[in-house]
Amino acid sequence: MLEIERIPALSDNYIWLVHEPAANVTAVVDPAEAEPVRAVLRTKGWRLTHILNTHHHADHVGGNAALKSETGATIVGPRADRARIPGIDVEVGDGDSYVFGAATATVFDVPGHTRGHIAYWFAADDALFCGDTLFAMGCGRLFEGTPAQMWHSLSKLRALPPATRVYCAHEYTLANGRFALSVEPDNAVLAERMRRIEAMRARGEATVPSTLGVEIATNPFLRPDSAALRSTLGLADADDVTVFAETRRRKDGFRG
Repeated sequence: MLEIERIPALSDNYIWLVHEPAANVTAVVDPAEAEPVRAVLRTKGWRLTHILNTHHHADHVGGNAALKSETGATIVGPRADRARIPGIDVEVGDGDSYVFGAATATVFDVPGHTRGHIAYWFAADDALFCGDTLFAMGCGRLFEGTPAQMWHSLSKLRALPPATRVYCAHEYTLANGRFALSVEPDNAVLAERMRRIEAMRARGEATVPSTLGVEIATNPFLRPDSAALRSTLGLADADDVTVFAETRRRKDGFRG
């Protein structure tokens, strides 16, 4: 089983440290900065061997150069965006398997937030590292992609087992949940989740990882087939891409 440590960074980022004990290898997923990673490595007594990047944004690759220089770690990143991944050694893309010690990740191309975004799914460990494609009760803004691309990407992730743990890269859950309630105010599962999230954040606790099953029940960006969501949007007979696009448009302007 993988050992996974959450590392807070910057204002609201999460870096994930992933240790595979059988082979004694350790990966960092999307190192926004180097020092918090160094600190946890020292505490755990682990040696960094891999850096797994999901996309090129600075708050996901900011620690690449320093950590590679210090440790010689192999940098793995999206083939579709290799020119923007600092220090990339191994390029991966949709359908590839990446062997990490005794563990194996399946790679998905999930463009939308950026044109070259990928996700890593460790099926045996029910662990999905999805960067900024999927958040707890949210999804990434469409900086470089279209609604159709993003919905196709999210559909790939939605098809994974419900027990899959969603290791996203930001603590956006409270704000995302407020928006979710604005478009599905009668979703009882969502309302109960928000009560828990509000209590957790009041105590300063992290709200991720969540699970895919919880996201499918409460995340409007995975629910374009919801009759209640469609009613709120006035899109009862629209296709899923249209419903997703309008949900994303409303979230972009939400100030609740």
